[in-house]
Amino acid sequence: MMDKAWHLYIVQTARGALYTGITVDVPRRVQQHQNGTGARALRGKGPLTLVFHGEAGDRASASRLEYRVKQLTRPQKVALVNSQPADLPAWLMQFG
Repeated sequence: MMDKAWHLYIVQTARGALYTGITVDVPRRVQQHQNGTGARALRGKGPLTLVFHGEAGDRASASRLEYRVKQLTRPQKVALVNSQPADLPAWLMQFG
């Protein structure tokens, strides 16, 4: 059985904060966040907007990508959202 591909996603809160996460089902996960049943950090911060999502490979690869994106500064995350790279690992290479 082939496992579902993992995705990295970024949602923006009503106040403009960016939250990064990983999932195998982006629409379902964003809906959980909207409903207040997702990450505690996002409760009461809606409405939320999905501003980026991309394939991240298997669970381990997705976790590594999530860690790297969470290390980015806010301006770097905004640049990521604005550029919508198809190849996120390659895009992240510019930051070492």
